[in-house]
Amino acid sequence: MAEGPKPIRVVDFSQVMAGPFCTRLMADIGAEVIKIEPTEGDAMRRRPPLRDGHSSYFGTLNAGKRSVVLDLRTEAGRQDALRLVETADVLVENFRPGVMARLGLDWDTLSARNPRLVYCAISGFGQTGTAASRPAYAPMIHATAGLDMALMSYQPGLERPAPTGMFYADILAGVYAWGAIQTALLARVHTGRGQMVDVALLDSLMSMMVYECQEAQFPQNRTRHVYTPVQAADGFIMVVPLSDKNFGGMLSLFGHPDWGTDPRFATAARREANWEDLMVHVEAWAADKPAETCERLLLEAGVPCARYREVAEVMADPATQERGVMGTVRDGAGAFQVPNPPFRMSATDARVRPDIPELGEGNADVLEPLKPKPDVAP
Repeated sequence: MAEGPKPIRVVDFSQVMAGPFCTRLMADIGAEVIKIEPTEGDAMRRRPPLRDGHSSYFGTLNAGKRSVVLDLRTEAGRQDALRLVETADVLVENFRPGVMARLGLDWDTLSARNPRLVYCAISGFGQTGTAASRPAYAPMIHATAGLDMALMSYQPGLERPAPTGMFYADILAGVYAWGAIQTALLARVHTGRGQMVDVALLDSLMSMMVYECQEAQFPQNRTRHVYTPVQAADGFIMVVPLSDKNFGGMLSLFGHPDWGTDPRFATAARREANWEDLMVHVEAWAADKPAETCERLLLEAGVPCARYREVAEVMADPATQERGVMGTVRDGAGAFQVPNPPFRMSATDARVRPDIPELGEGNADVLEPLKPKPDVAP
C-alpha cells in the first residue's frame, strides 16, 4: 500500500503562550510538532490549574506535540537542534530578538542549511526597530498598545484601567502566526523556498482596534456607542434592539409602553445615540424576572439577547457539546477538556489531538535517527 504524504514537521522552540498556541493549532490540523524544551521544561508545566503535579494550562497549549529536551547552552544541544531543523518544514520561536542568533539558530543560518524552511519569529515589538529589544508580556502589550485605555473609556466612572487576566495579545499573535505560516507554506509550493515570518504582539493587538485607530485620527463629536449589560433579577443580559424590527418586537413584548413613541428611540441611529436611556426602560422590565426568562422571552419576540454566563455553564451547554467545541485530552493526571480549534473543515481532521507530552518523551524517537552513524570498517 502506498504511503500518504508526510505531515508537515514543525520544530517549536517557543514557550509560555503565543508560540505554543500557534503550534498547537498546527498540531490540530495534523502537523508533527516537536516541542523543544530546556532541561527544566517549559515554565507553563508548573502553572496552575494543577492536578497531581500536572498543569492543565500547559496541556491546553501543548496537546498533540512531542517533547524533546535540548540544552541549547551546549554545543551538543545546538548540533542536535541543527540536525532537527534540517528535517523541518516550519520553525517557530518566541525568544527576544537576538537570542536565536546567539545560539546559531537564526533565520540566515538555518535557511542556508534548509532553504525550504518557514521560520516564524514571534516577539513583542517585532524583529527590527528601536523597540525590538524591549521585554514583552501580554499585559504590558495591552497597556502600551492603548487597549486598556480604550476599554477604560467605555466604562463610565472608572478612574484607572481595569486589572487584566486575559492575554488577548498572546492568543491573537498566535493566530496571526498560524495563518501567516499557512500562507508561507502555500507560497513555497510555487517558489520552492521558505521565508521568514515576523509576528509582533503589538502589531497584532493594534489590528484588533479597528474603530479605535480611526477615531484616534478623526475624533467624533460624541463618544462611541457601547453595549451595556442589563440587570435582571438574578444576573445580567445583553439586549440589542437595534433594528426597527428588533425594536418593534421588544415593544410588542413589553405591551407597547408610552416610551415606545419617544422620538429619541424612533430610528436605529437615535437609539444608538440614546442607548443608556433606552436600557433604563429595558432594565425596569427585566428587574423582577430571572435572566434566563428574559433571554427566552426576548428571543421569542425576535429581539437579539444573550444571558451572561459563567465559563462552566458554556462548557456544559448541550449546544456547545453538540458543536464539539471542547475536546478531551489526557496527561499523567488523567483526562480533561480543552477547546478544539474554532473551525471545522470538510476534508481535514481539525481537532485537538489527545496526548500531552511528558518532558523529553520524544528524545529517543526523534533525535536518534538523526545522529551521525559511525563509520563501519569493510
